[in-house]
Amino acid sequence: MNKPTKKHPCIPAENSIPLFWPFTAAMQMAEKMGTAELDLLRKNIAFADAAEKITTPKPSSFATRNKVMLDLSTQRLRDFSPEGAEGIPTIVDAPYAGHSATIADYHKGQSLVETLQANGVPRVLVTDWKSATPAMKDFSIDTYLAEINVCVDDLGGRVNLVGLCQGGWMSAMYAARFPAKVRKLVLAGAPSDTQAGDGPLRRLVDQVPTRFFEELVELGVGLMKGRYMLQGWKNMHAEKQYFEKYLELYRHLDDPDYLSKSETFERWYENPIDLPGRWYLQAVVELFKENRLAKGRFTGLGRKLSLKDVTCPAYLLAGADDDITPKEQVFAAETHLGSPKGSIEKALVPGGHIGLFMGKRTLTEHWPKIATWLAAETAASG
Repeated sequence: MNKPTKKHPCIPAENSIPLFWPFTAAMQMAEKMGTAELDLLRKNIAFADAAEKITTPKPSSFATRNKVMLDLSTQRLRDFSPEGAEGIPTIVDAPYAGHSATIADYHKGQSLVETLQANGVPRVLVTDWKSATPAMKDFSIDTYLAEINVCVDDLGGRVNLVGLCQGGWMSAMYAARFPAKVRKLVLAGAPSDTQAGDGPLRRLVDQVPTRFFEELVELGVGLMKGRYMLQGWKNMHAEKQYFEKYLELYRHLDDPDYLSKSETFERWYENPIDLPGRWYLQAVVELFKENRLAKGRFTGLGRKLSLKDVTCPAYLLAGADDDITPKEQVFAAETHLGSPKGSIEKALVPGGHIGLFMGKRTLTEHWPKIATWLAAETAASG
């Protein structure tokens, strides 16, 4: 094999972001190789998939008792409400970005669902997004918005929405499309303006051509495979993923609580889910590359959506060290939303991205305040 004479234009500079295997490998091979070499790449990826399945722990499960209220094409809407619970339902719109919704109910004593219920929000439901199958490859963002709307209507037509990460921009879209149906909106680690601030994810999307992302979907036969994304997330913090976490595990071999929590995290983290290729490419191009939602140019369920159409009170939660969704992308909502003056709360908390949803400190010190805010009646939301 001849060595390339110049750097592939799709690959970011060495000082920008870590290499995202097998993404960069796919780009390099696609440019200078033929069908046989690409077939070999596909076989290697298939081998990696099979090898990881052998060593992958069992999938994670929800920590709190619940029942499936609705079983739809995109999700199972899980109801965690105790018998006889009353009040406005609160839907936790869990992230649909390669991992399961169990992050919203991670572990006993470390659960967002549990925290909300213990602080005045008894009726809590979670969108348990399904891993995409080949039959779902052409599902679009509209498909997911429409099924959220089914959930809201079945719950009486008016809810609080708590959007985590990707679930945040989806919730903001829904609130813009159906403002009368959303009483209060929480955006936690959720980008409302994908061009604000800086971070490795933004740089990746800005610098890599659309064709590259399309090739990844082609390798997944119409799906964006969760295992491809997982490798990318790991390589963003390679030292931690491939060395430090094992060192910490060794240091805590005699700590049953640490071992239990580590096992819970690995069961969640090492069992990624697949995304529909159409949905994934729409998110990459229309939301991240073109920033259409912030510009009021994204079309959802037949209408142009403007965040100015979101008129409910909102709470913005960002992590000081979040390199997936920098605080600037979260707090940009303060200027984009049409919520009444004085009805937007915001908090910057220590830690990174995942800790916003399941970090013990954030759940103990900050989410109870959000729960109290959700439960409170206001002139704008009551």
